[in-house]
Amino acid sequence: MYTPKHYKVTDFEEIREFIQNNAFGTIVTTKQGKPIATHLPLELHKQEDDYYITGHFAYANPQWKTFEDDNENVLVMYQGPHAYISSSWYTSENVPTWNYQSVHIYGIASIMSEQELQEDLKQLLQKYENHRKKPALWENLSSQTKKQIKGIVGFKIKIQEVQAAYKLSQNRNEADYQNIIDKLYEEKDLNSQQLADVMKNRK
Repeated sequence: MYTPKHYKVTDFEEIREFIQNNAFGTIVTTKQGKPIATHLPLELHKQEDDYYITGHFAYANPQWKTFEDDNENVLVMYQGPHAYISSSWYTSENVPTWNYQSVHIYGIASIMSEQELQEDLKQLLQKYENHRKKPALWENLSSQTKKQIKGIVGFKIKIQEVQAAYKLSQNRNEADYQNIIDKLYEEKDLNSQQLADVMKNRK
């Protein structure tokens, strides 16, 4: 990923928090030289000194077989809020641009055992269900429902390299930066308003 020095993020704790808050990622692999991708909810875990990304494919999705066949580098992409930035928001003439947050992770993928997949599903359900009145936790599911685990394939990706770029008008002066935030709040789309929150909190 092209990452100018103004926008490069290297603090892994900051990146880890971003991943947890933007956990719906994109996995990219290749099959016979052709890139293929799937969009999935993913989780980040630490095991001893290594970090792993985990998730699962539908069994019918052939992309999981690229993990089994190649055992090569896999690309995982995470995207945060993003929005158009008008040059009319600057104090002096310049060009418009686009602000965004993106994280790319490269790693080695492998297929989980059924036991590993079950443990991963338990943690996933805890994250998204535990606060609900009648949580659909693993232990609350019927044996019939649990059998549907046969229809998915779990995987884990051992992280080898992390690239992160937060293009948030860091190169603008204070007046421009604050005006961009104010103008983003005036936009009607949710992405612009979320991006304004990110920029405001980074001041």
